[in-house]
Amino acid sequence: MKTDKYGNDASNWIWGVFYYNKNDRRIFPPKRHPWMGWTVNFANWKSVLALVLMIASFFLLIYIIEESV
Repeated sequence: MKTDKYGNDASNWIWGVFYYNKNDRRIFPPKRHPWMGWTVNFANWKSVLALVLMIASFFLLIYIIEESV
């Protein structure tokens, strides 16, 4: 299994939940426990933008479904 050079460092996690690392260029790095999936790097503006766009598209989809009923 490949080790993550950033994810295991406790200083990269705010309150142990939010990943914040300016040196990590990945948009969706793995969570502290990789089997749990991926997280957002809140220090990377592209990562935050991707999160906002996903949430906005979810609400847009809900709005479209509600309007068609």
